[in-house]
Amino acid sequence: MYNPTRSQARDFFFAAWAGYRAGTPLSDLERIAIEIIALHPEYHALLEARERYAERDYAPEQGETNPFLHLGLHLGIAEQLATDRPAGIRAEFERLAARHGDRHSALHDALECLGETMWQAQRTGTAPDTVAYLECLRRK
Repeated sequence: MYNPTRSQARDFFFAAWAGYRAGTPLSDLERIAIEIIALHPEYHALLEARERYAERDYAPEQGETNPFLHLGLHLGIAEQLATDRPAGIRAEFERLAARHGDRHSALHDALECLGETMWQAQRTGTAPDTVAYLECLRRK
């Protein structure tokens, strides 16, 4: 799932949640997604209503958080922490977790930095700036 379409990314979360609820075997990536979804009970009802939310747009200018983007960023952070890529992210994350005394709050700090880094890369049409990303984490 390295470059999924919007529909594919959303379908992944819907399917992982449905599989979890049905008690069917999950892939490793789906198990990680379920751990992330478990941190967000506010998304459980949404993930049970595919027909209502699969194509919904979320307008940040109206203060809406895109739950699929949020979950996807969580998944990206999980991958980065597992591989320590970019190099040093694991240490920065552990520092944030110690400062917060809470891993979920540290994850949300990291999500803000990752989201900003991805937005800048899309805006400028360049690769994500990992140096700026790590600097953002250091400022938190």
